[in-house]
Amino acid sequence: MLTDYEFEKWCSNQNLPELAVKTIQAIRSSEPSRRVGGGRKNVSGFYPSNKNKKTIQFESHKVELPFIYELEHSDEVLEFYDQPPAFKINYQSLDGRHLGFFYTPDFFVIRKSGAGWVECKTEKELQKLAVKQPNRYVKGEGGCWLSPPASEYALQFGLNFQIFSDAQINWILYRNITFLEDYYRFSDDKDIWGGSEDLIKNIVTSQPGITLNQLLDNKSEITADGIYFLIAAERIYVDLELELLVEPERCKVFLDPECAKAYKLIFLSSSKTDTISSPVINLMTNARINWDSKSYTLIQIGHTEITLRADSGEFIDLPIIEFENKIRQGKITADKPQIPSINAEKINSILLSASQKDLEDANYRYKVIEPRLLGESIENSTVSDRTIRDWLAKYRQAQTMYGYGYLGLLNCSYKKGNRNRKLPQQILELIDKFIKEDYSTYKQKRKYEVYGAFCNACASSLIPDDQIPSYRTFISEIKRRSGWEQTCSREGHRAAYPQIPFYWELELTTPKHGDRCLEVCHIDHTKLDIELRCSRTDQVLGRPWVTFLVDAYSRRVLATYLTFDPPSYRSCMMVLRICVMRYSRLPQIIVTDNGKEFHSTYFESLLALFGCTLKHRPPTLSRFSGVCERLFGTTNTQFVYNLAGNTQISKKVRLITKTVNPKNLAVWTLGLLYLYLCEWAYSEYDTTEHPALLMSPERAFNQGMAKHGFRNHRLIPDDENWRILTLPTTNKGVAKIHPTQGIQIRGIHYWNSAFRDPSIQKTYVETRYDPFDVGIAYAYIRGQWLQCISEYYTIFKGRSEKEIWLATVELQKGKSNHNQGFKARAKKLASFISTAEAEEVLLAQRLRDNQGREVFKLIENERNQSQSNQPLNWHETEFIEQNEQEYLVSEQVDNSTTISTNLQIFKSY
Repeated sequence: MLTDYEFEKWCSNQNLPELAVKTIQAIRSSEPSRRVGGGRKNVSGFYPSNKNKKTIQFESHKVELPFIYELEHSDEVLEFYDQPPAFKINYQSLDGRHLGFFYTPDFFVIRKSGAGWVECKTEKELQKLAVKQPNRYVKGEGGCWLSPPASEYALQFGLNFQIFSDAQINWILYRNITFLEDYYRFSDDKDIWGGSEDLIKNIVTSQPGITLNQLLDNKSEITADGIYFLIAAERIYVDLELELLVEPERCKVFLDPECAKAYKLIFLSSSKTDTISSPVINLMTNARINWDSKSYTLIQIGHTEITLRADSGEFIDLPIIEFENKIRQGKITADKPQIPSINAEKINSILLSASQKDLEDANYRYKVIEPRLLGESIENSTVSDRTIRDWLAKYRQAQTMYGYGYLGLLNCSYKKGNRNRKLPQQILELIDKFIKEDYSTYKQKRKYEVYGAFCNACASSLIPDDQIPSYRTFISEIKRRSGWEQTCSREGHRAAYPQIPFYWELELTTPKHGDRCLEVCHIDHTKLDIELRCSRTDQVLGRPWVTFLVDAYSRRVLATYLTFDPPSYRSCMMVLRICVMRYSRLPQIIVTDNGKEFHSTYFESLLALFGCTLKHRPPTLSRFSGVCERLFGTTNTQFVYNLAGNTQISKKVRLITKTVNPKNLAVWTLGLLYLYLCEWAYSEYDTTEHPALLMSPERAFNQGMAKHGFRNHRLIPDDENWRILTLPTTNKGVAKIHPTQGIQIRGIHYWNSAFRDPSIQKTYVETRYDPFDVGIAYAYIRGQWLQCISEYYTIFKGRSEKEIWLATVELQKGKSNHNQGFKARAKKLASFISTAEAEEVLLAQRLRDNQGREVFKLIENERNQSQSNQPLNWHETEFIEQNEQEYLVSEQVDNSTTISTNLQIFKSY
């Protein structure tokens, strides 16, 4: 990011007018003019830009996100900003009207050679807009798109306007940059990759063009991380625009670009000897040959001579020996019939429509007429002469039309019977009109009523009764037009979503599940189909919410969390904490739905802090997050439905009796269910072969990590500092230190003895609060987080934010009739919580929070065990795979030990 001095120097070098400088300064100092949304089909999100030191919005991960990657890794680009302030453009519409409106571009980009606005759109969308708005979108020379009205606005500042199309994206380069993203952020740190640089360079120098796969399999003391670090730092060379790093067997590695260029030139200049073999000519009558650029037909083949007839009609006799010599010399070749190119599609359609039975019949027919084609007689044939003459006629007709007589012997080359509709065209058009205008509407009329209106219309059109189609025929016509479009017209796009035709991506741009482990991960919530009881009061508390964090590449469950509270930022915080606790890292890209907990400033800031890209899948396309959706179903069918108190019967409400009511059968508690849910997710499911992988998620994850790099430079220590950073903060993010009251967070004052220091009083400090314990908060002072105690710590201690919020709502509700301006101050809130009036309101939430502490105790126990064990040596993966059976057995022992330990702790709790 440019400093003020660098920006002034850049403006001076560009000789920009004062108006342009002020415009650019306003863009640099302002926030995005709007918050983007992906709509019904696009994937929107936030990218943590290392160049701009801020998050950049995108509303399409197939157009805008690749463009952001291009800007992020281009040396020419200095800064870029998303959603700059809108400006007015004027142009003439297709019908001649003058239009003027404020338009918001997607980006503003500052380059070394200039600056300007950029709009990103797909090529398909631009082609439609060029027809609809020809004066606004124009395709220029070289296939580049232009916007004359926007360019005219930019020119008055000496700037430019660019339209970026997805046709300009190099998808191979984009996938490679995404793969190397973790290494680009640390490519300047030589302490990470410097140790193996000389060894890797020596191997690449001695074997130019060595494949990445061979380099990864090298038995020397080099790692995949070291190789990828050198590629990202451009210390060794891979053509990232042409070769995919995730296909190491095809990806070639060189010392530098000049070595790669020389290698390709040497390979292309290698001499090749092409041998021309004489064509095979079948010596039979009526065979065609080519001699001295003229065509001849073989008339007679004798023992010593061959008679040829030219197309002009003259006859030529050649000795067989001379004829064979001319063939060897290449002077006589087989005459290939010139098949018109117009028949190519027809020939392909005939061959593709032929069934196995058609091919068998054609082969039999050819075998029968083959002697006649060779000039011989057919003997002892069971086929009649009339049929043979018919087959020969079809063979010769197809030879004339297509150049291939065999096609005439296929049954599919000619149609039998009448292929036209029996209903008159007038009636078919009337049926189509009623289906479109009367049946396919939001009124959702029944078929019978529509058919009655159709019969009345037929009578009005003087159509005889005997020609009016029957009700069954009318229903058949409706079924012929059924599908996504009809359901969408009657019930809306959501109801028609399951009928959307499968989308065939003929050109793979980016894999939907990423190229490696921990690249694309999904977070989602669902309500488990089971009723739970309180472990203390035996009261039924309802169904719990489960949150999963799943790796899309390996289908591994990275983290799972169980709570009674509906989905919120607290659930997101817990799965991220558990992921770091188990793997000491976070995913590169996190995909979520459009829930409000995923759109919170807290969640976006937390991911940006650790360099994670956030994507929001389209709200109406549940298939986009099929990895999580399928896991929810698997969790219910394989685990929950085998437990007492499951709610399968609830789908049949009228069949529920007191005996089978899930609430009466509930025996499981939240803590105990979470314990066994973790055992199932981290052990049973993790080690069972996945049908989409043909291996277990655990094995796919370990193999992927070994192949694509362990990326240990991205490890996050699971310490107190990490846990504090995951805590939420206020809307402002800071609080002012008062000399006597300390800091105020959400109406509650917190104090620490460090606040007595006069040098920090009346200053603003960063703050965090614990949503599960409102009694404490944290303030960042002099490079460290200090714990602060609430003024009513004895009352607020251990109480969750949700419980305090419920108490606040109840207190405000009670005072609303007396004082409309009443505010729930901390003192009144604390006294209210301690009274019996609040007990009835907060009892259910307090019971749920108490059950949630059992979950926290199990998580803390797992954290303590993971910290007490030796850290996993990722470089020993190959040794683990060679001794897989012993590894799995030992892991099962460790899992059983952990489970028994957790059970003892749970029972004691």
